[in-house]
Amino acid sequence: MEEPQEISSTNDSCVGDIVIEKYLVESKEAASHVQLACSVQHCAFPLDGNQLCIWNTEDPSHQRLILRGHQQPITAVAFGNTANPLLICSASQDCVIMWKLDECREKVLEGLTPRGTVMRTLLGKVLCLRFCPDDRVVAACAGNKILVLDVESLSTSAELEGHRGPVTAAEFCAWRARVLVSVSEDRSFKVWDHRLGSLIYSSSVLTASPLLSLFIDEDSRQLVTGSADGQLWIFSLGESHHYRCVTHVDLKKKTESFSTRRVESQLCSLPEESQLPSTDGLERGGEIEVELPVLSLAPCALSLVPSSERGFVSSENASCLWIGSSAGLFILNLANFELEAVLRYKDFRNLSIQVAGSCAVMGKTGNHMAFCLLTSLFGSQVAVLEIRLACLVRSLPRPNVGKDLSVLPRSGVLPTSPLYFALVEEKSTKPASQKQSAVRSVVKDQPLVFHSRVRSSGYTSAPHVTMFLPKTNIKNNGKRSSKCKNNYKCKEYPSESPLPTRLSKQLAVASDPTAVCCLQFSDDGRRLACGLANHLSLVFDADLSGKPAVFSGHDGAVSTVCWSHDGRWLLSTSQDGTLRVWSARRTELALCLGEGMFPRPVQSAQFYYIDAFILSSSGPEFQLLKYHVDTCNDDLRRYKQKSRCKAVFSLRMTDAVEMTSFSAVNDFYSYIVLTAGRNRTLEVFDLNVGRSAALIAGAHSRPVHQICQNKGSSFMSQQSQVYNLFATTAVGDGMRLWDLRTLRCERRFEGHPSRGYPCRIAFSPCGRYVACGAEDRHVYVYEMGSSTFSHRLAGHTDTVTAVAFNPSAPQEDPCLSFDSKNSSGI
Repeated sequence: MEEPQEISSTNDSCVGDIVIEKYLVESKEAASHVQLACSVQHCAFPLDGNQLCIWNTEDPSHQRLILRGHQQPITAVAFGNTANPLLICSASQDCVIMWKLDECREKVLEGLTPRGTVMRTLLGKVLCLRFCPDDRVVAACAGNKILVLDVESLSTSAELEGHRGPVTAAEFCAWRARVLVSVSEDRSFKVWDHRLGSLIYSSSVLTASPLLSLFIDEDSRQLVTGSADGQLWIFSLGESHHYRCVTHVDLKKKTESFSTRRVESQLCSLPEESQLPSTDGLERGGEIEVELPVLSLAPCALSLVPSSERGFVSSENASCLWIGSSAGLFILNLANFELEAVLRYKDFRNLSIQVAGSCAVMGKTGNHMAFCLLTSLFGSQVAVLEIRLACLVRSLPRPNVGKDLSVLPRSGVLPTSPLYFALVEEKSTKPASQKQSAVRSVVKDQPLVFHSRVRSSGYTSAPHVTMFLPKTNIKNNGKRSSKCKNNYKCKEYPSESPLPTRLSKQLAVASDPTAVCCLQFSDDGRRLACGLANHLSLVFDADLSGKPAVFSGHDGAVSTVCWSHDGRWLLSTSQDGTLRVWSARRTELALCLGEGMFPRPVQSAQFYYIDAFILSSSGPEFQLLKYHVDTCNDDLRRYKQKSRCKAVFSLRMTDAVEMTSFSAVNDFYSYIVLTAGRNRTLEVFDLNVGRSAALIAGAHSRPVHQICQNKGSSFMSQQSQVYNLFATTAVGDGMRLWDLRTLRCERRFEGHPSRGYPCRIAFSPCGRYVACGAEDRHVYVYEMGSSTFSHRLAGHTDTVTAVAFNPSAPQEDPCLSFDSKNSSGI
């Protein structure tokens, strides 16, 4: 047996702190395709074929424990889940033996030969052993069958048959004691009731290669299985989810993407010469394996690593997973299904095993370490690696492109900002008509102030450029702190407000079936605007009572409706390519912008900078529009529009791709504008500096249909980091949650069907939920901390095309309003 040795690497300055080969032994017989076992303090593996070797990870100098009892080579090993007594089970073709580890060690200290308890004989080749959570039964996967063995009575409590190939892995469900899940070389998984011995669910064939590994995550209630060709399939085990597929992950593609990000990060950080060999190999593609078989799956406690150590790794509250493969170890984030870290065996010079045949991983939460037990694919070596998780994550360079980005402004308006010039021009210039009116007023009217000094009106002074910063540390004692122009008496939306679970009211918006394309509540929560495919815009009371106000004038389906912050104006855009601003009180047109104003038809628009500007998108660019609305009546010049608007600034997306969606905050002063392009990219613009600030390539597999931001509430003002979260959706590619500060996908929301129709999404005012309409006539509501939906709301008769939360619903009546092609529900 060799002494523990520290391993060095070719591409990390601190790799001596990442991996230490704690134990290395040469066996007389190879154990390349054997189930290995790791517990919190021990590692177990076959030695010389039929001997079971147990090594203590807490004390490497501790004498190894050798257990003898098998006549044939050991094929599977598993530890129990309870610490006292700690059980270990081993299987070979001749028998299955149960060992009590403490008793065996006492026997050795007394000079006696430890003996185990034979549970079953002549089962054939057992590929997997697994204890139930309370260690009362153990599942033995032998051939096409699963035998459930009772630990106390040593009897077979159930024999599960149904697979058409050898069963390769099995797992018990921690929160459903009767449930056992198995995977097989027949490329399917099955769900059993092991107490009744009956089949609950059988999946279809998932992939072309055998399924080798299985893991059930209790936090997310998901099932993860891996195949021999490097494919991962994630299924939901939640109630009423019917074992639906959450997502599919190609480990090879994820590794290539991770390698590309790492190369870009190293180039940005100008690595030293010693770091370049591995980078060059990645650029040539030499380090990417043709196949990455998923040999084992195990939980990873990455979220317990201090945030200062994790850097920009997005695992604050997410479950992570160790993936053991023949080429290395990978950490997969189960929230966004992205790789957080990669450890390749080839990257470490002195590592004894470069290609693994079997693998087992166990994480230790106390000191942020993990132990990996490996057997060689081509040799007979067995090694135990100690992996320091914090050092592994810290060694991965990541670009700080999102470091200074925030929806909340951190400084005043720069003198070079387009916002500054527009505000200065507004203060310093006045229309000629107003100047003439002022002259006439001076001549006609006599002054009423008789003081020698009169305070200046301030027209000639420079405008204030100090930004309003939302105060997040003020205790308002439940009172609304925002000061609206009309001093709305809004009810606070409680952070713990329950979601609606039943339909309370339904209303048809038109006599004929008409699609509702868009929705938005006013900021005070009293009115609801919706844009229809029949060219009309309607404004309802929030409770859908009474007759709606009708805004007509568009010649195409209304694609966008947007309220001003003060609730006086309603903005709409249409497929006719025009932008219109309406007086919400008079239901009359105040401003119309169309051909000649924009290079291409307007696709979307919104109020911006607390109604100081209008943002509009057309083609590959968005425009910053300065407007003035005048609704005064002049009987002699009714045909002449007194309102005016002009473009003061515009920005194009990188590569001049067509813009599919954009979003900006209007509830407070913010410089950030989020955009999405036809080439599946997300781009962040900072209007304080007047340029693009960041670019996210390949945000979805298809073009982004909508960007939705958390735009403010009393709950969110207490947690300012929520302002920087935004969601995107694409047809056929689900919904994703992003963090502006890290420019990373934090979570993928899966489960709602969106194969062919673009559906809208909306955040709840409390910031805890995000809702999405779907093709199956349901509204899916997700909690921010879960990738699977928590509620599915029914009531519609067609595809749900728009969804909105009331920003001021009281606690006893939280209101979610959503519209489909036929009706509106609340």
